Amino acid sequence: MDNIDRELLALLQADATQSYAALGEAVGLSSGATHERVRKLRQRGVIRRTSVDVDPAAVGKGVAAFVMIDANAWMGGAETAAALAALPWIEEAHIVAGAASLLVKVRTSSPEDLQAVLRHLHDVPGVTSTQTVVVLETFFERPLDPRGDSPRDLSARRPVVEP
Repeated sequence: MDNIDRELLALLQADATQSYAALGEAVGLSSGATHERVRKLRQRGVIRRTSVDVDPAAVGKGVAAFVMIDANAWMGGAETAAALAALPWIEEAHIVAGAASLLVKVRTSSPEDLQAVLRHLHDVPGVTSTQTVVVLETFFERPLDPRGDSPRDLSARRPVVEP
């Protein structure tokens, strides 16, 4: 993957409805060459899907929470993944290192619905406890930056704050 592929990915993440001609113009390629690059990115699995970013509050899913799940056994199997995927309120599920075994992101319409999801989580085989952090406000959510800045590069871009 070269810098043109990375720039195409960033452009598509910003607006996946752009034409190949517009994308090509932005990166200095013809629309045909751009189409071929995007096709190859899809074929290699770099682009997993094209989706729409929906405002959760606008569709009645304004309560967001992160739930740390403790377990009595390793929870990395297909059975656990299937049990979590069966709960449509779970947006993300991650095996983590640290105090918990799993971390899931949940969206519901109300605190009562969040409580019901927590009850469902306790029905997943192996789950022994949960600890929930409710989101009060989200400053931002950002897509992955395919251009891959290193955290070491931040010192060069740190904004200067005037006293």
